[in-house]
Parts: sequence; C-alpha cells; structure tokens
Amino acid sequence: MNTKKTQAILRILLILAILVLLNFISVRLFGRLDLTSQNVYTLSDASKSLVQSLDDRVTVKAYFTEDLPSPYNNNRRAVLDLLNEYKAYASGNLTYEFINPTGEKGEQDAQQQGISPVQVQVVKEDKFEVKRGYLGLIMLYEDRKEVLPVVQNLSTLEYDISSALKRLTTRTKKKIGYTSGHQEPDLYSMRQVQQALSQQYDLAAVDLSKSDPVPVDIAALLVISPQSRFTDSASYHIDQYLMRGGKVAFLLNKINANLQARMGQPNDTGLEDMLQDYGIRINPDLIRDAQCANISVMQQQGPFTVQSQIPFPYIPLASNFSRDNPIVKDLQGLLFHFVSSVDTSAASGKGLKAEVLVRSSKRSGRQTGFFMIDPFQRYTAADLAEDGIPMAAVVEGSFKSFFAGKQPSAVLTVSPQTRIIVVGDGDFMKDEYLGNRANLTFFANIVDYLADDAGLITIRSKNVVTPPLEQVSDGTKQLLKYANLIGPPLLIIGYGLFRWRRRVTLKRMMEAQS
Repeated sequence: MNTKKTQAILRILLILAILVLLNFISVRLFGRLDLTSQNVYTLSDASKSLVQSLDDRVTVKAYFTEDLPSPYNNNRRAVLDLLNEYKAYASGNLTYEFINPTGEKGEQDAQQQGISPVQVQVVKEDKFEVKRGYLGLIMLYEDRKEVLPVVQNLSTLEYDISSALKRLTTRTKKKIGYTSGHQEPDLYSMRQVQQALSQQYDLAAVDLSKSDPVPVDIAALLVISPQSRFTDSASYHIDQYLMRGGKVAFLLNKINANLQARMGQPNDTGLEDMLQDYGIRINPDLIRDAQCANISVMQQQGPFTVQSQIPFPYIPLASNFSRDNPIVKDLQGLLFHFVSSVDTSAASGKGLKAEVLVRSSKRSGRQTGFFMIDPFQRYTAADLAEDGIPMAAVVEGSFKSFFAGKQPSAVLTVSPQTRIIVVGDGDFMKDEYLGNRANLTFFANIVDYLADDAGLITIRSKNVVTPPLEQVSDGTKQLLKYANLIGPPLLIIGYGLFRWRRRVTLKRMMEAQS
C-alpha cells in the first residue's frame, strides 16, 4: 500500500511539475489559432511592425471596472487578449497592467488620467440598477501620454490602439494640404473627417487663388469639390507639386446635380485638360445603378400625402472593389451621390500604371447630355446594361508636366515615381452623406495611401464584426432542421445498440470459454 501510495503521490507531483512547466513556457511563447476567413483576430503586420520598432518602453494602464455585466465584461477580455499580442511582438518594450478603480481615490485617479466613467445598467436582485464603470486605456512613452477614454467599439480596437501608439511614438505629424480659394469645402467644416484625420496628421488649407506654390512640407494634397474654375496659375502650382514627387487626390463633381431642383449642370473645374494629360479623365456623365440606396419622397395616395422610400439609381451602392489595392480591398460598401465615370485608358500609352479602385454593379448605365433627374423614372434593361463602370482610380508612375514648354524654362518637366487618385464624386466624405457606410474609411484610406501610411489602412479596414450567415436554399434549411431534430436521438440510440451488441458478444465469448 505504501508503495502504491508513494507512486500515486509521485505521479501527482509529476503532473503538477509538467503543468507548471507548460505554464512557464506559455507565458514566454505566444500563439493564437485564428479560424476566421479574414484573420480578423490576428494582429496585423502593420501593428506587429509598429511594436517591433519601439526603441523605448511603452507602459499601458488599463482602467477597467471588474464584475461588469455583459457585454461590457467582453471588452476587458478583448483588450487583455490584444495587449498580450502586442506584448509578444514588442521584445520587452511594452508592458501593461489592469487597474480596478474602486473607491473615491481609485475613481479620482482614473478621472485625473483622462478616463471618463460610463453609466452601466446591471440587474441585481431582479432590479435594474445604474453602476458607474471605467473602460479606458492610457499609454505612456517617455514624457508623452495618449488616452483612450472609453473602449466601446471592439471592431476598431486594434486600429484605436495602433494609431494611438503611432501618435505616441511619432515625433512630428505629416501635413495634409487641401486646396482653397475655389469654393471648396473646408475640411474643418466636416466634423467626422476632421476628427478622423487630425489624430494622425496636421491639416492645412492651401489657397492657390493667390498664385503661391504648394508648400514643400505638404505630404499629400487634396482637391475636393471645387465650384469655381482653377486658373492656369493655380493648375501650374498643382502640376509642379506633382513634379516634385507630391501625391494628389482629385475628388471632383463633374456634374453638379440637385435632387430638389431635379436637374444637373456640368461643372468646369479648369483641371480637365491637365488630368487628361496625366492619362485620366472624369467623363461628363452621371452613373445610375440598380444596386442603389433609397430616398424619401412624398407621394399622393388618394386624399393623403405619404412619405415613401424608393430606390434611387443616382445614389449607387458600390461593392465592386479592386481585390489587391489596400485602399478598398477590405471595404464592404460605398455610397456615392451623383458620381461620374472615370476613364484611365490613356494612362498606359504614357507609361503609367492605372488601377480602377471602384466599379459599378453588373446592372448600371450612364446619363449624358441634358441632365433631368426624376426620382420616379423607370429604367429599362437597356438603360442599365453596362457592367463595372469605373468610378474611382489610381494612376502611378513618372508623370510629364502639363506645362512643359508653356511656362518659363525653369519648369520641372518630369516627376519621380508618384501617384494621383481620382474619384468622380466630390461629396462622398461630407457629414451629410456618410451614413453608416464605409465612406469615411475610404476617404481616410486615400489620405493614408498618399501619405505613405498604408500600414494603417490594413488595420482600419479590418472587419471585426459577426459575418452574415451564408444564404442557403429552403430545401437545405429543411434538411438541416430535421437533421438537428432527429440526428442526436438517432446517435444516442445507435450508440446504445452498439454497447448492447458488444455486451452480448462478450457474454457469449465468456460463456463459450467457460
């Protein structure tokens, strides 16, 4: 008995030692199995590169109230998992701690750090109660600090943390310019755009109506929806900025359409000939698409006037994206408002590489000539017979100056390798048109791509949401339904019969041997 007892104790001790060793190894070796189709729970290469390049220690303090009800308790788990991944790739340059702000002193400390309390509903003793909770992060690096006051949206958690780390460790922000002086919208008047971009970049208006050149410290230039014509002098300064290696986005309304007036008029920006010389053109048309958004209209039904939702083909819902370009490859859908088609056919003849970023659906068409817009108009199959009309494109390569030979001999005539982006809609990023679509992400991705911050695009565009269920036929649904109802009982009965037959066989074998 003593020997058996000693062996049992030794086995237990050996198992404990193995568990301790496995735990010791697991703390130092990090791994995760991600079975999602887009690897949404795996740290992006851009995030890995960011923490691997840290040259000093970053300390993360996570202020999370414990014992919060669902779904808030999932936020703490998600933050913990993600911080473990960052730590695994940081080579010792990232540490974190979780703090439970309890009592007056704990809450005061959290608020002094910039972490705001949130009101959380909890059920206690069959009653709803409101509890103050904290779900925020602060990041410390040298003498600098970044604060995420509330962690709410888990779908953008990696982007929020990585962009905060990038802001924390970047000494100076890049400057993004946007043209003014031609009735363009001010980026600061677009609340969501300004909020999204100002975290990573400094924004600067560039008034080309004063005949001043584009400043040399501008990392990318945006030309957004000008309503008055660019002079040759203003176009020249854009051309010379491009010749210096600058990157430019032209987001233009070729047709100014008004749904209230039910008509559209061509818009002469003065940039058309220059863009054509660069190998790209925005056509004077409007795309209409069967895959579109609804608009609200007033309709007369008998003696009553009612508001109805009807599909409006001039607000196409684009989902046909380039599979390779990081600007759009992970987007789900864009909503354009009165968008014109883009033509890149001339780019290849100029030694440039053109890539269409966004196309219309298989059932689309174009309106040209006189632009009368009737929301009640019916369109035939012939009106929507085109497939994949280009709506946005990027052109890359070495551009030749449009003003070569037209300006003084000191003009720069050939650019280094650079890029321009053209979109046939200059309004898609405005607050009133954003809605719940990916328009803001598309705009921010354009800026990142031009400013050579493509790594952020791969993080921002990750879709960490529950994917929709795959659509199946009614017959398959019925088959799965009855398989779920009948399958488990049949398995149990089958297993019982197997055990019964096995016992009968063993009993017969024992009787035969005896």
